[in-house]
Amino acid sequence: MDASTFRKALRRNSTTAEKILWFQLRGRKFLGLKFRRQHTIGKYTVDFYCSQLKLIIEVDGGVHDNQGQANYDQARTEELESLRFYIYRVDNESVINHTDTVLEDLKSCIENMVRF
Repeated sequence: MDASTFRKALRRNSTTAEKILWFQLRGRKFLGLKFRRQHTIGKYTVDFYCSQLKLIIEVDGGVHDNQGQANYDQARTEELESLRFYIYRVDNESVINHTDTVLEDLKSCIENMVRF
């Protein structure tokens, strides 16, 4: 499966948390920033990406709790950070049950990144 087909499949099969967060981010609704969904960076496809800030948002579900996935996530994070990307991780449950808190935390992180 090529990258484009893979991204389309991920978008079609988004988790509830990803759908909720995308609704908040799409169309420059969040701080006027443009986000892409299921964006490929090198060999990785990230959940959400803002090129203006080199900000990656990853929404993690239960699969990220298993040791193999956790090791992969750590190596991936280290590689992306070495390329000067900033990774913001949040779990599904937080997005679903505390969306406003997640958005406030994300806003605070962004403000610290760019020093408005």
